[in-house]
Amino acid sequence: MTENTGGEAGEVVHDYGGLEAYVTGSRHAGCCVILVSDYYGFRAPKLRQIADKVAYSGYYVVVPELLFGDPYTDDPARPFEEWIKTHSPVEAAEKTKPLIAALKKDGMSSIGVGGYCWGGKVAVELSKTKETQAVAIMHPALVVVGDMNEVKRPIQILGGEFDTISPPKLVHQFEDALDQNRAVDHSVKIFPDAPHGFACRYNSSDPFAVKTAEEARVNMVKWFDKYVKY
Repeated sequence: MTENTGGEAGEVVHDYGGLEAYVTGSRHAGCCVILVSDYYGFRAPKLRQIADKVAYSGYYVVVPELLFGDPYTDDPARPFEEWIKTHSPVEAAEKTKPLIAALKKDGMSSIGVGGYCWGGKVAVELSKTKETQAVAIMHPALVVVGDMNEVKRPIQILGGEFDTISPPKLVHQFEDALDQNRAVDHSVKIFPDAPHGFACRYNSSDPFAVKTAEEARVNMVKWFDKYVKY
């Protein structure tokens, strides 16, 4: 069962591997990119716009609903510390595996995962398995240096100079750990003057912010072109 989504190119599927998801692009692509949202969920218009653009690059793109209708809302009555207790990105990664299996059953021979903020941790967890071909994470949250020791797939990390959640110092620690983990290729880039959320939650009226987000998307697609698109 699907529903139209207005001006967006894709549609919402209500059961794909057990998950609701926004899907866009051709099912005949043979290669798929899963985009995992930040704390605010898969309904964000900018995230769906990114998905449509990635699909235009030749991928079938799926944005799963991994917060199950309960995104973070900045409500002081429910602080982040309480919200995250029922939204573990590690558990979300496990819930993504049936979706990956369904995609493979539908003919997707190669799958990449792009994660934003909270979704970055989900992508990293999946990179510790052989479920996907490559991952890319943008302004990640909840990722720790020790995660990099377990990564088994090529990983790209895009950070922001003014990101206070994963500041450049931490991103470079990720890079150092990946340098020691010789099992996987990796790419790390810090975007000048970019805050947390720069790749998917930016000010559309700010030309610099729009340009930075576009550059992040292009970098991600190039990474997937290298490892996912056969």
